[in-house]
Amino acid sequence: MVRRREGLSERERKIMEFLTKFQEKNGYSPSIRQIGDSINVKSTSLVDYYLEQLQELGYISRDDHVSRSVRILRDIHPTPVDIPGRVAQAIRSVSETVNELIKIPVMGRIVASAPIPMPPSDLPYFDSESSVEMARSMIPNREKPEELFALEVDGDSMIDAMINDGDIVIMKPAVQARNGDMVAVWLDDKDETTLKYFYKEETRIRLQPANPMMGPIYVDNPSKLRIMGKVVMVIRQVRSVAA
Repeated sequence: MVRRREGLSERERKIMEFLTKFQEKNGYSPSIRQIGDSINVKSTSLVDYYLEQLQELGYISRDDHVSRSVRILRDIHPTPVDIPGRVAQAIRSVSETVNELIKIPVMGRIVASAPIPMPPSDLPYFDSESSVEMARSMIPNREKPEELFALEVDGDSMIDAMINDGDIVIMKPAVQARNGDMVAVWLDDKDETTLKYFYKEETRIRLQPANPMMGPIYVDNPSKLRIMGKVVMVIRQVRSVAA
């Protein structure tokens, strides 16, 4: 058996640097496609191979069945003194939290296509017992589980962000956003809601879908738009393939 080297290849190092910067900026891990773009690789299978190698080396952990579930376990630029402590801390953290299950309430549906009218009531579509159960270790460390809520996605305007109709997005409350954040927004003047990428332009807000077949939504009066939350991670729904 050929023993795998312990050092990182150039592409693996670039992936680790991109993962670290992306998670520090956004609070959640990037998609497979975004990782591929960072190293100029179009094949998602090849990107998945590099992630498997990083997982085997103990640099990351992830759930193959959940989108954006990468967790960084090792710093690629630690000081010599930090190496044992950081590795030991990561091992302790994983062992303590991998089996800890938490429930995140499902508050309703969010449209990921053209916005649709919502009822004037603040009551959720789902009953108070609706929730998704997941391992605490899957949630980014900076997030507080008790503050998170879930929404079921309706529509396909975010398919290039690996979010399909019926998937579940885990959200954290927010009232402000930076350019490029994926947010749930409420349009006050239309009583409509939608899930899009947020971009603040000179005189308006652009809500950008992740679907080349759909155009952006422009909000000329930013005061009529309310940010309700930011996407932390996505739970993909398993779909059977017809024979």
